[in-house]
Amino acid sequence: MTRADSRTRTTGHEGTHMLIHTLIGLLALSQAPTASQADLNPGMQDEIIAVQEALIEDEVTGSNIVIVWHDGEEIHRSVRNSTRQGDRDITERTLFPIWSMSKPITIVAMLTLHEQGLFKWDDPVSKYIPCFAELTVRDGGTTRPATTPLRIIDLMTHRSGYGYFTWDGTPPLSHEPHTWQTRHEDLQEFCEVAAKYPLEFDPGTEYLYGINQAILGRLVEVLSGMSFAEYLETAIFEPLGMTETSFILDEERRARFQPLWINVDNLKGYTHLLDELNYDPTSRAHFGGEGLVSCPADYARFCEMLVNDGVFRGTRLISQESIDEMTTSHSEDIFPGMMDGMDMGFSVFILKDPAAEGSKAPETTYGWSGYHNTHFWIDPSNDIFAVFMTRAREFNSDIPVRLRKAVYGSTRD
Repeated sequence: MTRADSRTRTTGHEGTHMLIHTLIGLLALSQAPTASQADLNPGMQDEIIAVQEALIEDEVTGSNIVIVWHDGEEIHRSVRNSTRQGDRDITERTLFPIWSMSKPITIVAMLTLHEQGLFKWDDPVSKYIPCFAELTVRDGGTTRPATTPLRIIDLMTHRSGYGYFTWDGTPPLSHEPHTWQTRHEDLQEFCEVAAKYPLEFDPGTEYLYGINQAILGRLVEVLSGMSFAEYLETAIFEPLGMTETSFILDEERRARFQPLWINVDNLKGYTHLLDELNYDPTSRAHFGGEGLVSCPADYARFCEMLVNDGVFRGTRLISQESIDEMTTSHSEDIFPGMMDGMDMGFSVFILKDPAAEGSKAPETTYGWSGYHNTHFWIDPSNDIFAVFMTRAREFNSDIPVRLRKAVYGSTRD
């Protein structure tokens, strides 16, 4: 029997009634809001601005900007300037240090190389960077040989055993001003130093947020045959039109670099003098976990690619399968008390329990933040993404939660 033969045939009044019911149903569907439309908070615009103004009023941040996209269009953009002495109004050309929002960019670089078949996730890092062949692990007041090899997947998921501080309290891998770039000539030298320090645990056995993307940057260099900065430019920034995203600040870019608002302990005020990282144009030590400088419009392009499953305006950068790998959970409840209800994928949070943060954002939401309070999230199920940028210390994990409540609504009074 053919498909046509299997259809129920109707004639006369029966067919007329069915046609009328069908037309009514189609009309109702056309007038009903889509799932994504229904998920947006009707008061979103005003509530976002209220959050921005409260952040300034409460001296959490200085001037700040929010961008929200939905269904391929920008639906909200608001800048709130503090007008405080020492602050600078945000313009289209303002640059921000995005710190750990560099990490997802490094991850995408690795995904492009993985798609080329240049390595496997379970490959030992020492296959490409030999200095990681014989690692040690902290064991009380001494060390012991690691029982498992450091694999590439461990770096992608922060399960390497490397943190941001060494176990004896010395900070050669820390955020002390300029320690990374001024102490190390390039990424290979950095890796050679890192390989000498004991891990906190055997690779692959636990979660610890740390220096992993710096090592991934060197892997990108070995696998691609290019410098890390060159590969990011060729594989990501040029295809996405991210013309303002870079590891360096020359004189012209320095003039557009947002001052840092500090409200920590007894320190309060703005400074143009504290970079905490070295953005010297001559540096070859470019760190994929925290080193990039960008602007809201550039990072929105990166988010646009992610929310469209790897496609940017008709051009595919990475596959849907790579996005799925990036957003697969590898560690649960990564920062209890600070990022409740969130798991860790490939250096992005995955919102597993929206009720824990009190927003109506869906479970498929993922994203990350930067040390100076840059934040973004991707909501692929509703085709929404948001970017928040400011430059402020100390870090405040509640900012993106407040913004998600403004965009989607809150589950709490």
